[in-house]
Amino acid sequence: MKIASTSPLVLPRRLSLVAQTAQSLREGVRTGLWRKQLPGERELCERLQVSRRTLRAALEELQHQGWLEVTQRHRRRIRTRRHTTKLEGQKRVVGVLSTWPFLKLHSPMTLVVDALRDQIAADGGTLEFHANRACFSAQPAQALNKLVQNHPATVWLVIGSKEPMQRWFIRHHLPCLVAGSCAPSINLPSLDVDYRASCRHAGGVLWRKGHRRIALVVPQDAYGGDVASEEGLREALEHLSGTHLQVLRHDGTSPHLCALLDAALRGPNPPTAYLVARSLQVLTVMTHLMRRGKRIPQDVALIARDYEPFLQGTSPVVAHYATNPVQIARRISMAVRQLAETGVLPPHAIRLMPNFVAGETV
Repeated sequence: MKIASTSPLVLPRRLSLVAQTAQSLREGVRTGLWRKQLPGERELCERLQVSRRTLRAALEELQHQGWLEVTQRHRRRIRTRRHTTKLEGQKRVVGVLSTWPFLKLHSPMTLVVDALRDQIAADGGTLEFHANRACFSAQPAQALNKLVQNHPATVWLVIGSKEPMQRWFIRHHLPCLVAGSCAPSINLPSLDVDYRASCRHAGGVLWRKGHRRIALVVPQDAYGGDVASEEGLREALEHLSGTHLQVLRHDGTSPHLCALLDAALRGPNPPTAYLVARSLQVLTVMTHLMRRGKRIPQDVALIARDYEPFLQGTSPVVAHYATNPVQIARRISMAVRQLAETGVLPPHAIRLMPNFVAGETV
């Protein structure tokens, strides 16, 4: 799916003086004004008409972005730009890569992509959406090579990627932002919900409600945010007395999850509260517990880690964590814009804390 710009105007942006100074320095490097190293701070302050404090903040930003490196003699040497794109000077193209077609993405991500499309269009660019499951396999090189050759993009945004794909983007020096979490050894910029913090918060909420036997429901092939969820919940419970945690790892099918729930209910320490990752499994857990005669929240409590609009239509309304898709799209758009302009971002994780919506199931 290719989404083209619908507006001939580029919307104005409010930039800080540091950001404008950093942009001026990048332009000086791009145009060859400075080739091997930057002039001294005094000369740059005079040329750019900024304070030394502003200049140093801008220089630090460029250093984090990989444009500069500081030598032992404290000179700022210009790094060779290995990532220069063939699309420079052309319209900016943001390639979004997903394992699922656009209409099968979970609702929050479709809203994020939709809002991102509008922001990219406002900047005069286009967004191209590619659904290719082969790119998410254990050996994705052939599929990824074919994709980027046939559909070159200024920046790639990959949704829910795993380690083999992430390593491929690093090897090929392609500007890439991971919408999700990276493997621990991967140095790519990423943006995701702070699942660790939200599940740590959920553990405290359930404990204060009197629950000591808690079950976490996650997929078998847990990675990224699912791993962080378990870590956060364990961190919360290890400091709370008398708690017992069960982790129910399902294969994504309702029969398997229902079998796990039945086994937990028959066990010596049946859970009195469930924290469920993935919205679809929330319905399975909720309806199966009711089928087994459990009242919610009188007998068991339920919290959804993720939000889908249909959760507002349940009775009782499910307690959940919700993020603002527009906020996520804005942060992604800022990162994508910086990647398109500079080719790099600091390889750190941006984490957004969702809001807890109490609902009626706790």
